[in-house]
Amino acid sequence: MNLKDFDSFNNDHAIFMGAQRTLDDCKIAIFGVPYDGTTSFKPGARFGPSSIREVSHSIETYCPELDLDLEEIQFADLGSINIPYGAPEPVVSEVNKATNSIIKRGLNPLILGGEHSVSSGAVEALVQYNPDLIMVQLDAHADLRNEWLGNRHSHACAMRRCLDVLPSKKIFQVAIRSGTRREYKELREENRLVFHAHGKQATFLEEALRPHIGQPIYLTIDLDWFDPSVMPGTGTPEPGGFFWQDFSAIVNVLKKHNLVAADVVELSPQLDSSGISSVLAAKVTRSLLMLLSL
Repeated sequence: MNLKDFDSFNNDHAIFMGAQRTLDDCKIAIFGVPYDGTTSFKPGARFGPSSIREVSHSIETYCPELDLDLEEIQFADLGSINIPYGAPEPVVSEVNKATNSIIKRGLNPLILGGEHSVSSGAVEALVQYNPDLIMVQLDAHADLRNEWLGNRHSHACAMRRCLDVLPSKKIFQVAIRSGTRREYKELREENRLVFHAHGKQATFLEEALRPHIGQPIYLTIDLDWFDPSVMPGTGTPEPGGFFWQDFSAIVNVLKKHNLVAADVVELSPQLDSSGISSVLAAKVTRSLLMLLSL
């Protein structure tokens, strides 16, 4: 099957390392969503997908934490969807259609953002096939506002819109460190907030997910979960974040579970002239490809 079946994708540009442009024998399909129309602080996340792809060729295909190599995994990079600029609702709809097209062909989708508002479109498509889907969120922010500046699909409302379309209403929000008083009250009352200690094993996430072994999981990663010292290239940096060893601890838990889809969002590469943020995002993407292949 070739990419003519996906005429809404622009695949003329960079490709993630090790990917192919056909779906033959693939289990995973990457696509980008170059959109940042609701960014509330510094824009630029629309350049995230292309930057992740471009720098991916500078990292190794082998991951020592997972003892896997991308050379042993067949996956496709479909390019980025052609999206209308402006209001987020049409973009979310296009993400829904793209995700649905991928799932119908028996592949696990991996989305490169772009901003966080796009996640709900993917989740809405996934629950048609996985009605018991649950979510794990790595993020600095709770993203539980019902609206922000009159916009219900703002990236500040990403998890609220996911909850709207998620039948299980189960989101495990790992080590959120910023939000309103109302958001934190909800996090605690609904037992969604999962603690993580810096530099330690992810025992709290492991305990939270133990009753959900085998259940399909959507993992959403807002890159501002990482500390600004290692991830300055994001539009809403938040001090007090996490590091690679913390992400590795999360991966060590998730490899025991049934990850069926994921996204990596909120990379704004032009905010980090060193390029380190893009490299970190590419390594996160590599880990997600491996988790989705298990």
